[in-house]
Amino acid sequence: MLLPREPLTLVCAAGHSYDVNKRGFLTLLRSQGLIGDSAEMLDSRDAFLGTGWYSALRDAVTRVVSAETPHTVVDFGCGTGYYLAGILDQTPSARALAVDISPAAVARTVRALEHTDGLVANVWSPLPIRDGAADVILNVFAPRNAAEFARVLRPGGLLVVVIPQPSHLRELREAGLALGVQDDKAAVLIAGLAAHFTVHSRQQLSTEVWLTVTEIAALVGMGPSAHHRSTAAGRLDPAERHPVTTAFEVFGFRRLSH
Repeated sequence: MLLPREPLTLVCAAGHSYDVNKRGFLTLLRSQGLIGDSAEMLDSRDAFLGTGWYSALRDAVTRVVSAETPHTVVDFGCGTGYYLAGILDQTPSARALAVDISPAAVARTVRALEHTDGLVANVWSPLPIRDGAADVILNVFAPRNAAEFARVLRPGGLLVVVIPQPSHLRELREAGLALGVQDDKAAVLIAGLAAHFTVHSRQQLSTEVWLTVTEIAALVGMGPSAHHRSTAAGRLDPAERHPVTTAFEVFGFRRLSH
């Protein structure tokens, strides 16, 4: 566990110190082989999310989180900070910690949001966050470490998880532009968290949007299907808008008392 020693410096029990860099966040990654979102992928995410097509999802996440009136929110897999920004707009007294394996993502989020600190870390490693420090953990399309999440959350705290439904981006998958979605993803999620969490709320959001080729290229380029982006524009008529299904599931998991 890291504790503050002086401004912009944290120290562990063995006496090792870690400095917050000039961009305002702390990096704890040990392996240089870990790869997070690149600046190009984050640019694509900013471009697509800026169109407002996922605003209904952000509103839904914000409602679930703001109902908790949290003082502290930890966003694991913060990306560009899009969803965290919606939460902080509605809970201005809250402080946040933006966590991601991508230094570019953490830097972008910390730069964009007030009352937000940053941490570059691997979610599968022990995290330098005090037990019970968070009122809410946010996890949108990102890896999860159930045991560490339960440790970091206060008793009764809320874990908010967003996953895609099987129909998400089905038109792009049929066109060979996007990766598949696991059919039983929700069941696997619930089972994987069951030792530490119970389902508190569950909401499905699904709609058909009509996207330009430029928007589709940004959508493909912002996620794990990014390597398909170079072919996206060439396979679709650039003069037309194209139907794309967006389908999400927003879960609220309550931390068990044990």
